[in-house]
Amino acid sequence: MLTTKQKVLRRFWYAVMPLSDLADGPRPFRLLDEDIVLFLGPDGSPAALRDRCCHRTAKLSRGWCKDGQIVCGYHGWTYDSTGKLVHVPQFPVQQEVPNLSTPAYHCQARYGYAWVALDEPLAPIFEVPEDRDPSFRYVPQFYEVWNTSALRMMENSFDNAHFAFVHQGTFGQADQPLPDKYEITETDYGFEAETLITVINPPIQHRISGTDAATTTRHMRNKWYMPFCRRLDIEYPSGLRHIIFNSATPIDDSHIQLVQWLYRNDTEEDCPAQLLNDWDYKITREDKDIIESTDYDTPIDVGRRAEANMVSDRPGMIMRKRLMKLLEDHGEAEVYRAA
Repeated sequence: MLTTKQKVLRRFWYAVMPLSDLADGPRPFRLLDEDIVLFLGPDGSPAALRDRCCHRTAKLSRGWCKDGQIVCGYHGWTYDSTGKLVHVPQFPVQQEVPNLSTPAYHCQARYGYAWVALDEPLAPIFEVPEDRDPSFRYVPQFYEVWNTSALRMMENSFDNAHFAFVHQGTFGQADQPLPDKYEITETDYGFEAETLITVINPPIQHRISGTDAATTTRHMRNKWYMPFCRRLDIEYPSGLRHIIFNSATPIDDSHIQLVQWLYRNDTEEDCPAQLLNDWDYKITREDKDIIESTDYDTPIDVGRRAEANMVSDRPGMIMRKRLMKLLEDHGEAEVYRAA
C-alpha cells in the first residue's frame, strides 16, 4: 500500500511536531507528501496551513510569526490561523485586502504535540487517561525520521516473534524463539491485544522493571489505533507501569516521523528519564535497523499473497484486513507499485 495514494488516510489525526518546536516561529513538515507549515496562533494553539503563499508560492515556513499570524518572508503577505490573507503591506491603508487564502488543515494540541488531519477527521484523537492522572509522569522520548512505511512500523509493534532475534542485545531471549500468543479483541478504532511474556532483565533495566532478577515478565495490554498509532502498556510484577505511545506519522510512502512518548507511575528519583530514554533508544535502534531493510510497500490485500505469513503474524494480518476494508468502505482500492 502506498499511503500517499490512499485518500482516506488524509482523514486521520497524526502527531506531527512537538509543541515546543513552535515556540520560536513557523516550522515546515511534510505529511502524506503534502508540505504544510505549523505555527502558534494568538491564543497559543497550533495551526497548520499549506506551506505556500498564494502570491508567488514562496514557502510560508521561510517567514516568521507576528501577533499569532504568519508573515511570508518574500513580500510580507500575512495570514491568520485559518489561512485567510489579512494584510498586504504593499497596499495603501485604504485599499481592501483581497479575499484570498491558503488552505488550512485541522490542527489540535494534544499530549505535547501538534496533531494534524489533512481532511475532515473520521474520529477524534484517542484518549490517554494517564495524561490526566497525577500518579503518572510524562516523558518525551523520540522524534526522528525512519526510512520505512507507517504500516511496517505498526506491524512490528505487535510482532512477538521477532523478540528473540532482533532484540538479543536488550530484552530478547535468543533460546526462546516460540512467541507468546496475543489475546486480541477488535474494536471500532482498531484492536486491543493482551499477552504475558518473559524477558531478559539486564542491570540497565533493574530500575525500569523494579527488580534485579535475571529475568522478569511483562504483562502487555496494547492497543492499535487505526491507522498508525499504538499504545504499548507494560506492567512488571513490581507494579511499575511503562506505557509507550507511538505515532508512525507518514511523511511519504517510504519515510515516517517516529513520534514516541512515555508515561510511568514512578518518580524521577526512582528512575531518571534519561535512563528510561537510553534503554528505549537501544530497543528502537534494533527495530529501526531491521525495519528499514524491508520493502516499504506493505501489501494489505491478502488475496494478492505478496508475502508469506505465520500464526504469530495475526495482529498484522488484522491490521491489513481492517485497512483494506477501510479503503473499500470509502470507495478505494489498494494502490501499490507494479511488479
